[in-house]
Amino acid sequence: MHLLGKKAPAFKASAVIDGKNVTANFSLEQFLGKKEVLFFFYPKDFTFVCPTELLSFQQHLPQFIERNVALVGCSTDTEETHTAWLRTPKTQGGIAGVTYPLVADTSKTIASNYGVLGGSWSYNEDNQLIFTGTPISYRGTFLIDKEGIIRYVSIHDLPLGRNINEMLRIIDMWQHVIQFGEVCPANWAKGSMSIQATPESVSNYLTLNTEL
Repeated sequence: MHLLGKKAPAFKASAVIDGKNVTANFSLEQFLGKKEVLFFFYPKDFTFVCPTELLSFQQHLPQFIERNVALVGCSTDTEETHTAWLRTPKTQGGIAGVTYPLVADTSKTIASNYGVLGGSWSYNEDNQLIFTGTPISYRGTFLIDKEGIIRYVSIHDLPLGRNINEMLRIIDMWQHVIQFGEVCPANWAKGSMSIQATPESVSNYLTLNTEL
C-alpha cells in the first residue's frame, strides 16, 4: 500500500503509556496540529532484535522531545503482553524503562492498513478464510506531519534492526524543509549545506562539493 503523501490511517486501540498505564482508546489524532509523530511497528514482544530497537528509541527519547516529535511504537501483541515486557528487566530480555506509548494491534488491522503486515488473508477452495505469510508486522517506520500526512516511510524485514540516529536525521531534514523551504541533498545532516530548488543553487552546491 502506497501511503507516502497521504493521510495516515486513523485508529483507536489499547496502548500502554508511561511504561505501566493502559488506555483503551489511544489515537494518533491527539497530536494533530501539535506535534509530528514517528510511528513505528515492530514484530513481537519478548523477541531478539526488538528489545534492542525499543531500548535505543528510549535512549534517544530526549532528542525526539527536543524536536517536538511524539514517539509511538506498535506491535500485534496484546496490552497485557506489552505490560509484562515493560516490567521485565533488560538483564532478562525485557524493556523496563521504556516510557513512550506502545499500541496493541491485536486485530492486526493497524499493521494491515499501514501496509506492514507480513502476509494477507484469502479464501481457500472450501471458502475458508486463511492467512498466508507471517501474521506479525515488519519493522515499518512512518514520519507523520502535524496535519496527519505521512512524509517518510521505511520498511525493514524482520531480522534487520533500525538505526535510530537515521530516524532523527530524517526528522531534521523534514523540519529543515518546512522551516526554510529548501531541499536536502544526499547525506545531509543538521547544520550542513542545503539547496534551494533552483538550477543555480544545485550548480553552486555541486561546484562546492567536489567529492560528489
